[in-house]
Amino acid sequence: MPATAKDQIEIAAALVRLYVFLSQYLDRCVDDVARASYPDSELEAHLTETRRRLLSILSVNPVVKKKLTEECDRILALGASCLKAGPGNAQLHERLAAERTVLTQKTLALSDLVAVFRALD
Repeated sequence: MPATAKDQIEIAAALVRLYVFLSQYLDRCVDDVARASYPDSELEAHLTETRRRLLSILSVNPVVKKKLTEECDRILALGASCLKAGPGNAQLHERLAAERTVLTQKTLALSDLVAVFRALD
């Protein structure tokens, strides 16, 4: 069954949410203030639920589902490595900053797309 415009908006909005949560996760790995401002359990619950929902939706396209799974796993592993290594590992922090930049660009592009879709609806 073809996706409706509403379905497409919901999928794009879910991707935005996922990228926002992943960005927040990375921010918390290097910033104590960010970590203190949002409970770990709450962020983890939102991230887990959004990821689960998206992977379910993306099951219609195994290639995209695999890419998203790999991206999430890579970012979560990087964040865990940064937390474990502490603030002194410049190489890890550079990788984290690069991932954060990519997430920002994806979030901005998808946010604009969602805004346009919603304006047309």
